[in-house]
Amino acid sequence: MASLSINKYIVADPEICHGKLTFRGTRVMVWQVLAMLAAGETVEEILADFPSITKKHINAALSYAAQAAQRGSAQTIKKFDEVSC
Repeated sequence: MASLSINKYIVADPEICHGKLTFRGTRVMVWQVLAMLAAGETVEEILADFPSITKKHINAALSYAAQAAQRGSAQTIKKFDEVSC
C-alpha cells in the first residue's frame, strides 16, 4: 500500500506508525491530538507536547474528524470514550 495523503497536513503511510493517520513529516498520530483535545487539553499544551506540529495541523485534524463523522455511520464509528489514550 502506498502512502495516502488525506490533506495538506495528514497522511497515512504503512511505513509510519503502522499506517495510522499521522501529521506529514512526523510520527505524531492524529488520534493522539484529538484525544488530548477531548480530554480538555488546550492547543497550547498540545503544541508544547508536540513541537513538530502547529495550530494548522490541529485545525486539519479537527476538520478531518468533522468530515469523517459526517460521512460515517453509528455502526462504523466507535464511541470516543472507548478509545484508550
